[in-house]
Amino acid sequence: MKSIKLLITIIITGTLLSSCSTVDDNYQVSLEQVVTDYDLWYVDYHRTTGSGDIPYVSRAFTLSFVNGILYANNNIVDIGRTGNGFGIVVGTYNTYNGELETDHDIDGANDFEVTVLSNNEIKLYNYRQNVTYYLIGYQVSQFDYDKLFYENIEYFLQEYIAWEKISTKGGLTNAFDNENYLAFTPKNITTFYSSQEGVGTKVDYSIWDYVGAYEIFDINGFEDIKDLTLYYDNGDTEEFKLDVINDRTIALYNYESGKTYEFSGIGYLEFKKSENSKTSAKDIVRNDGRKRTKVIRETKERRNLK
Repeated sequence: MKSIKLLITIIITGTLLSSCSTVDDNYQVSLEQVVTDYDLWYVDYHRTTGSGDIPYVSRAFTLSFVNGILYANNNIVDIGRTGNGFGIVVGTYNTYNGELETDHDIDGANDFEVTVLSNNEIKLYNYRQNVTYYLIGYQVSQFDYDKLFYENIEYFLQEYIAWEKISTKGGLTNAFDNENYLAFTPKNITTFYSSQEGVGTKVDYSIWDYVGAYEIFDINGFEDIKDLTLYYDNGDTEEFKLDVINDRTIALYNYESGKTYEFSGIGYLEFKKSENSKTSAKDIVRNDGRKRTKVIRETKERRNLK
């Protein structure tokens, strides 16, 4: 009799504990809570996998999901200020059916399966296009803008029609002294143009004296500076240390001559303009946008950098 009572007690206790465990295991955070937990989701495009493409995601540096409204930062210039850090409105979204359903103003409807990878990292998978994007979450107040600049500096250089030389300091006389304008085409991340036109010239695409390829290198031991090498079609090569002073000014230090040149961006290009955004007369807008490509950089050794 005692053994039967003990067996019944064990069964009842086991059932109760099993029931409690089942309730805990079934608890899930809602998809809406996941995507809205962070102000910004940085699109880590270099990790993208798959054979397809969702243009608006490939174009964006960050995405934000706020009360059904989809925001994107498609430009590095003024990121953190445009739309109070969220960027421009590019569409709508909902999470009602357990999937992230988006409706982009230009690209239309796209649905994503969302997988939580860590506390601040998710991946978005679109089965129609067979593409997976990796997103890292940040609050606006904690977003590392310097890291964004330098990880995507090729795109930053493209966001002005041209870069105009505004100062020259120190060093020896160099052939580059005569070049007053540089441009980095948004068509790719490899082509540059250079001009000897006098400072103050109205910039258009007919003034260019030189064309060539360029490459940006990481520098071992430095995260906040890069190496810019210009390969002119005539066979000349110029190598510079590249510093971003602010979102409109860069400094190029010529390794050979020891001279530093500062350039200011002119003719800001906004990619994928919102219909309601205001554009000043100096701005040129490209509504068709641009697509990011995977950047694989080589690393150089540079000693005695200032």
